[in-house]
Amino acid sequence: MSYALTHDIALFADRVDAGRQLGMELRRRRWESPVVLGLPRGGVVVAAEVARALAAPLDVVVVRKIGAPGRPELGLGAVADGDEPLALVNDELIASLRVPGEHLRQETARQLMEVRRRQSLLRNGRPAIVLHDRTAIVVDDGIATGGSMRAALRMVRRASPRKVVLAVPVAPPETLAELAPDADEIVCLVTPPDFVAVGRFYWDFRQTTDDEVIALLAERS
Repeated sequence: MSYALTHDIALFADRVDAGRQLGMELRRRRWESPVVLGLPRGGVVVAAEVARALAAPLDVVVVRKIGAPGRPELGLGAVADGDEPLALVNDELIASLRVPGEHLRQETARQLMEVRRRQSLLRNGRPAIVLHDRTAIVVDDGIATGGSMRAALRMVRRASPRKVVLAVPVAPPETLAELAPDADEIVCLVTPPDFVAVGRFYWDFRQTTDDEVIALLAERS
């Protein structure tokens, strides 16, 4: 596993700036048949700049959080969809919260339906890009705990790419270490030990809209 760490401290103007910086770093290497995959919404803005830098096509990996009973913001795991659906759950958290099995089944099914709806919406009817024997570069605007990214990486791996690369502007080093088994290579510009939140490293971290994502995918697909 190799890491490309280019800064100790950095602030990005916005996601476009972060994507350009990340794209410049990735251009230092030769990638065989790259495909860039962004996690919507914000990750697609970063991924679009990476795709431009590498002259590569752009697609999405949609992941949804499995929410806890009465606390949807608390993730019990994550789901993604491809040829076969993928659900990753935190068994320790589920046990500690005494989450009923019925809630877990219903919430997983509900979020999987939402994943499929959003994939169709964002791709605007286009099929997913085939990843077999290509270099899949999975991009987000940053990583905090890594649950959604882990699901994305494992879903991408199922498509039999030649290599899976995790590329992000910023993430805590311990999270990257936990994700290392799921990627062949990791490229991260900033790995602050005092990480608090992804938005802290951006001057402009406003929410990205579905329309923006749809337009970016149409441009680079």
